[in-house]
Amino acid sequence: MNLDSSNKLSKRFTLMVSGEDALDLEDIQGKEGPPEGLPHERYLLGDLVPIAPILLLGQSSQPINPLEIIACLQPVHFHATRDHLVLMGQNQVDLTSTESANLLKAALPFIEEDFQSAVLYQGQYYWFIPAGPFASLVTHSVDQAHGRNIDWWMPRDSHDAGIAKRWRKLQNEIQMLWHIDPVNQARELSGLPSINSLWISGIGKLADLHAPESIQNAQYLYGTHPLLKGLAKYFQIAYCETLDLRNISGAFAWLEDPAQIWPALGRALQDKQLDEILVIDFPSGKRRERIFTSKDLHPTSWMFWKKTEALTWKQITQ
Repeated sequence: MNLDSSNKLSKRFTLMVSGEDALDLEDIQGKEGPPEGLPHERYLLGDLVPIAPILLLGQSSQPINPLEIIACLQPVHFHATRDHLVLMGQNQVDLTSTESANLLKAALPFIEEDFQSAVLYQGQYYWFIPAGPFASLVTHSVDQAHGRNIDWWMPRDSHDAGIAKRWRKLQNEIQMLWHIDPVNQARELSGLPSINSLWISGIGKLADLHAPESIQNAQYLYGTHPLLKGLAKYFQIAYCETLDLRNISGAFAWLEDPAQIWPALGRALQDKQLDEILVIDFPSGKRRERIFTSKDLHPTSWMFWKKTEALTWKQITQ
């Protein structure tokens, strides 16, 4: 396969696959905590990982000061095990828009007093507010921290001491408030996990964004993650949650099940609709970029008279 290509970007399709952290003991020795952002979050947004303002941009029509530091707040569930707490992903808690609004209404006086600012925007899963005194916190997104012992993923101080302690005080106040809230009483009666804590993450400003050329040069962005919608709006790129196979030249996609569309992409190469496919993945947490052309889909064989099978998505990822 090619490691580089001189073909025009207009007939390239870029497919990104989500990456997980590679937290080996050797990697974390001498460090205070894991890196901010999953590998694909750092790739899309840059090393400062300004998730909050990009999410806000995608969900709101209000103007955003590119120099204002914004935080993302999310109502979450901490699951208690025998000796630690685990953060559950938001797709596991079935939070409704009404529940979200009522929980925020109860917590709003505490939040706005400590942040010294008003909430900018409230959605079903995300609330946004100027970070104010919490601007220097080191945080991790729910996508990065869910399913893990939260001790390692809780916000921590960077250069300003005492900020993480201040956040935990606010977090504890809201936990006690929500413990007796009618929303959680109703959820428990229905057998749903309680919304028993507030998570902060994504702190940054739009001016921190450093997106790759694969995003900036794209003509279309495809995928369901709300980060893509914010990036599309920032760079004024056409965006759709579902892939349109009629418009894949010059497109960038981040899909939940890339294996499902790989055969169609192979046909697009064979039919000359595409010249190449750039696959970006993150084995062991490290970015890997590979370009595939129609010739690469059918590896050469010593049995030259026999047509080889096209590479499967499983083979591509391995």
